[in-house]
Amino acid sequence: DNVVDYAVRMVSKTRPKTSSATELVNEFVDWGAGPRASQNLILAAKTHAAIHGKFSPDIENVQAVAYGILRHRIIKNYKAEAEG
Repeated sequence: DNVVDYAVRMVSKTRPKTSSATELVNEFVDWGAGPRASQNLILAAKTHAAIHGKFSPDIENVQAVAYGILRHRIIKNYKAEAEG
């Protein structure tokens, strides 16, 4: 359950103008990851764990697959593009 909670919290922090968003996200992100990103993050973490011989995923597995799952789901704003 802590892995699922971690994945859901990670994804929710990508959504600007929400209570869990950081100042950095509010300043540079136009569109954050949606609810399906959490589902796919958990599925990818399970797969990553299985490939590495584990029976269940842990937080490290979620972190290992997060970039690939989230990178195309987060849309930067103009300010982020301009500042690089």
